[in-house]
Amino acid sequence: MKSVCLYCLLLCSVFVIVGCTTGESYVRTGYDFSRLEKVAVVSIEGPISGAARNQIADFFNMELLKKGYGPIERSQVEALLEEQKFQAKEVTSPEGIARAGRILNVPIVMVVNIPNFRDDISMTAKLLDVEDGSILWMGSGSGRTGSLLSTIAGAAGGAAAGAAVAGEGKETIGAVAGGILGGVAGRALSPQKAQKAQEIVKKLCESLPYRVAPNK
Repeated sequence: MKSVCLYCLLLCSVFVIVGCTTGESYVRTGYDFSRLEKVAVVSIEGPISGAARNQIADFFNMELLKKGYGPIERSQVEALLEEQKFQAKEVTSPEGIARAGRILNVPIVMVVNIPNFRDDISMTAKLLDVEDGSILWMGSGSGRTGSLLSTIAGAAGGAAAGAAVAGEGKETIGAVAGGILGGVAGRALSPQKAQKAQEIVKKLCESLPYRVAPNK
């Protein structure tokens, strides 16, 4: 009984807000986006795996397609840049941006930065002119998956149940704490997190200019 009470107390002490997805973006006024067509997502920086980078690149490519652009497939971008020994850090300079554009034969490139990719996800994206490295569009977005709460609940529940069978006392606290830490540490990128990342991409791309105005 004590272990059940401890489990309930633990859940009550964990306060996780599943917030809505937020985003904002800005466009360079007076720029003629209709003359642009091909675009490449050349860099995705952040604490995520290669598979996650590809998935997020696909999310951005989907939004670019909606706005009338022709994005280059992620694997092709990587292959071309690797062939020319291009380093991702080079897109931090106008010269590097211009070189990436020449290699990929595109007038604009997109770079993405993801500083947080845990329960809280945040990212920024920039659309850059390869001729001078100027920013044509920039957006940022964030959101919370809420996956931490479900992870803690499941881990704590299992640990508390196991402790109740084994006996109660100090071992119970250790079992619950160990179960929580193990559950969080072992969690990989989930469909829930991918869904939230896609929501953030959609939100921050809302003001991404249409290359050609859509038909009403």
